[in-house]
Amino acid sequence: MKPSTELFKLIKSLTKSEKRFFKLSSSLQSGDKNYLKIFDFVEKQEEYDEKELKQEFEGETFIKHLPSEKNHLYKLILKSLRAYYSEQSVNSILKQEIKNVEILYNKALYKECEKFVVRAKATAEKYEKFYYWFELISWEKRLLESAYEAGVFSTDLDKLVTEEEMVIARLRNLAEYTVIYSKINLIFRSGGFTRNAKEREMVEEIADYHLIKGKNTALSTKAASICYYIKGLCAATNRNYDDSFQFFNRTREILDNNPLIKEDSGQRYVMTLFHLLRCYIDSKEFSKAEELIADIRALKDKKGFNSVDISLRIFGNASSQELVLWHSQGLFQKCVDRIPEIEKQQSAYGEKVSKEMELVLTYNKAYSYFGVGEYKKALQYLNEVLNDNEQNLRQDIYSFSRLFNLVIHYELENYDFLDYVVKSTNRYLSKHERDYEIENTFIKHIRKLAKTNAGVNQLEIFEKMSAEINELLQDHNERAILDYFNVSAWIYSKLNKISFAEAVSKLNED
Repeated sequence: MKPSTELFKLIKSLTKSEKRFFKLSSSLQSGDKNYLKIFDFVEKQEEYDEKELKQEFEGETFIKHLPSEKNHLYKLILKSLRAYYSEQSVNSILKQEIKNVEILYNKALYKECEKFVVRAKATAEKYEKFYYWFELISWEKRLLESAYEAGVFSTDLDKLVTEEEMVIARLRNLAEYTVIYSKINLIFRSGGFTRNAKEREMVEEIADYHLIKGKNTALSTKAASICYYIKGLCAATNRNYDDSFQFFNRTREILDNNPLIKEDSGQRYVMTLFHLLRCYIDSKEFSKAEELIADIRALKDKKGFNSVDISLRIFGNASSQELVLWHSQGLFQKCVDRIPEIEKQQSAYGEKVSKEMELVLTYNKAYSYFGVGEYKKALQYLNEVLNDNEQNLRQDIYSFSRLFNLVIHYELENYDFLDYVVKSTNRYLSKHERDYEIENTFIKHIRKLAKTNAGVNQLEIFEKMSAEINELLQDHNERAILDYFNVSAWIYSKLNKISFAEAVSKLNED
């Protein structure tokens, strides 16, 4: 059985401050500290090698029961991290306060206990932590019983019951919004946008849900921010960027106007800015997009945004959308110059980079190299996408990668191989429910180009291709391809014998 690498990954994820805190905590403990020997050795390893670890401590008694020692160390590190972050998140603070309430209550220190309840309730209310708020009300009711037994009847029970009902209603309301969000997020994560009438109907059903469509249906600030985020995601999934901008901008306003909720909703805030960024790029407001990328990156070290998870999202979203922004302007060389730094940061994050993030970045790298005419390099990156057998995640990228693959092989003049690739692409698209005519039209003309070597004849094909593609692009749904490959610019570059980058820039001016 292959040795577990969980301990190695945990140790490697620690920051310098976290390591220092762990060592300090350990120094306060008495007795043997064999776990520190393991910690120090594993920390120095580039890759986990248990055989090397056993050889290093051969003859030591503890190495004979290494699995239990590793497990002990793992738990100690987590305990240290809990202590380190005990005052750094609202959830941790409230958990600690409730534990204090329980201890004081069990010691019959009711007055002291009540002070902790009041203080914790104020925190739960400010941050809209309804679950903890509800639990604290339960403790208040228990304290009320103790007060009655002592002959104190000053607390208004009816008021407390009304408050409890209000908290339950808000908790239920927030939970319902969370479920709705999960549904629209599944569609977005699987396809990127609606690919057929069935999916558009599903999105419409979510958008028409009474909690989304109705007025004043959100019972809390958090619920309101999720409501507008869902509206924005429904619009984005249908590629309605005008409405998407309005809804995501409202989400941003709600969170900006409520700093404590914003601080506790870091992930949603970052994703809101990411969607706004897509809207700016789609509307060709490039200067505003540049400013927003700077705003996203500036969040990294701020409270509520300094976790590894959110820092990673900031890196991934800002990097991928920065490439898309430059693609949209024809600044492909700028993208290529940026890629080494992106890959350096990717490498630093290692396995923490999500499958989706890696997929998006890899596709954008391929597109960048295509834009500067380095077709072999572009194909190298695109093959990383095509060789992945993912069946559920971001099928939009996988589908359009196949069309993009045809273009790269055409540019490489792999005409004989193109016939096979065309058939393979048709088989793939036929297995997926997609109602985009532009894909069939594009493939039809690529097949003709592959079979026609004469320059004059190819020009005629491009002219017919241009007329048919441009007519199809009048349909809003057919324009989805432009989010992945600027087919109009590519055809324009061939008809006018200019580079793809020049064509993108020229069409932006028109």
